[in-house]
Formats: sequence, structure tokens, C-alpha cells
Amino acid sequence: MVEAVFSWLITYRYWVALPITVFAGPIVMVVCGFLLKLGYFSLIPVYFILLLGDLIGDFLWYGVGYYGARRLVRRYGRFVSLTDRVMDKIEEVFKRYQNKILFISKITMGLGFALVTLITAGATRVPIKNYAILNILGGFIWTAFLLALGYFFGNLYLLIDKAFRLLFLVAVTTLVILAFWGLKNYIKQKVVGGKL
Repeated sequence: MVEAVFSWLITYRYWVALPITVFAGPIVMVVCGFLLKLGYFSLIPVYFILLLGDLIGDFLWYGVGYYGARRLVRRYGRFVSLTDRVMDKIEEVFKRYQNKILFISKITMGLGFALVTLITAGATRVPIKNYAILNILGGFIWTAFLLALGYFFGNLYLLIDKAFRLLFLVAVTTLVILAFWGLKNYIKQKVVGGKL
């Protein structure tokens, strides 16, 4: 996927940066940071295009939560142990700490739960103005961080021998998934157990 993103961004530059950021924001931001270093982009335009694309994605997920989260939970929640009772507890915690949750989620990519956080914001009817402000503020930080990461460290991916790239990507992905899975279970246990 990373190679495809590189290819599209090198070929179409700004024209493709916005739409693919909506769906693959963090990857695109890091790649754009590296391409910025190589001279393919100018800082200000690419920064605001990435910020806008990421915000569009955030609002799409908010809409999913606003218009369909409860229906999805009732229909498919049992497959992931998500019942109306659990959803009520999650919403109660979310409403109480919504500003902190939204801002921290934005600047940390939700610790792996960004989509869940954005959908929950919609499901709990966080006021759209509040949601927009927190996502824009967090987006400024998050976009700058990922661009800088790509700018300063993007070449590490290219320095790894081609034979080891797949192994490297699988290892990093596995570690990230295991970390988020453990965190998810910990948070779920706290919420379901009523300790939060």
C-alpha cells in the first residue's frame, strides 16, 4: 500500500493528496513528509490539504455514529460483546469526558481506536461545533507531527533492504495490533466492570 501511495503522490501530487488522506490519513501524511523533504511538495499547501482531508474523514465517521451506530450495535454488537448496556456505559463515560477524549484521541490517533472514538462522538450527539473545534485543534498538531515524522525519518523505510521490507512491515504491524488489542481489552474491562 505504501508503494501505491508513493506512486500516486509523486504522479498526481496535490490532486490526489486530499482524497486519499480522507481514507488513509496517517500513511499519506508520513509519505507526504518524506516527499516534502525530496521537494515534491511545498509545506503550506500540503499541510492544509492533509489537514482538510483528515477532517473530512473525521466528519464522515461522526456521521456514521450519528446516523447509524445504535442500529449497528443492536444488529452486530453481539459478535464483539457490545450490548446496549455496554454502549450506555461507554456513552456515559464519553459524555462526561468528551473534550479530553476527543482531543487526546486526535493527537494520538485514538491509541488505535480513532474510528471508535469518532463514531462514539456521533452516537452520543457531541455538539458539532465542539467536535469541529477539538478535531481542528488536534488536527493541527497531529498533521504537523506526522509530516515531521515523514520528513525526518521517512527515509528509514527506503534504507531497509527490499528483502526485509515485508518482514519489517509485518513485525511493526503485529506489534502495533498487539499493543492496541491489549489496551482495548484493558479499557473494555474497566468500562464493563464499572471502574471508570
